[in-house]
Amino acid sequence: MFNFLFGLPGGPELLLIAFVVLLLFGGKKLPELMKGLGKGIREFNNAKANIESEVRDSMKEIDKKD
Repeated sequence: MFNFLFGLPGGPELLLIAFVVLLLFGGKKLPELMKGLGKGIREFNNAKANIESEVRDSMKEIDKKD
């Protein structure tokens, strides 16, 4: 459990978190919750990719001007 405080959670910690989430939201709401979480992660990754491509394009334009 000490590793959970200072690093990534291991197997037992993930099981505990999953159990608590199941208790809080119930079995019927869990798929909806996971769908929303996946959609949020997907949107975040798309935004991150767009920003990275804009930065790369800006760097290329700056290199061409020099």
